[in-house]
Amino acid sequence: MSAQSRTNQLLYQAELLAMLSAGDDEHATARQMAQEEGALALFELALESLLREVTEHARLSEHAWRILLAEDGVNLAELQRLRDLRAHPESWLHWLVAQLERLHSDDGAARRTAHNPAMIAVASPVNLRKQLLANLQAAKREIGSLRETSLEW
Repeated sequence: MSAQSRTNQLLYQAELLAMLSAGDDEHATARQMAQEEGALALFELALESLLREVTEHARLSEHAWRILLAEDGVNLAELQRLRDLRAHPESWLHWLVAQLERLHSDDGAARRTAHNPAMIAVASPVNLRKQLLANLQAAKREIGSLRETSLEW
């Protein structure tokens, strides 16, 4: 399987997992949290596959996103473009990196929904599943143009 095929496969699997219904039984919350964190983990694998794909011409020995997307990382146009994207607060990559930091923390990324009738809701939090799906779509759009740039090399 090519790096591009693997990236596509991982993005597709993340999307499938994020779209699954958690059901409505006593395990629904735990199942939803597992699906969200599983989809995030697949999204992380897709990011590393993408990095391998767009840096193939540089023959790098390391493809970990924390290393390649670090400010002092390898100086390649594709990586700089991704670093710039990561720095933009509204980008899918900025969102993904923040979620991956949470995923790797002791608390995890998925959250239980608070059901306290005495609590006044100030704003309804955006569902992690919805954020995941929106950012997967944004990533797929961006990946197309990244691939074009990479192919020019």
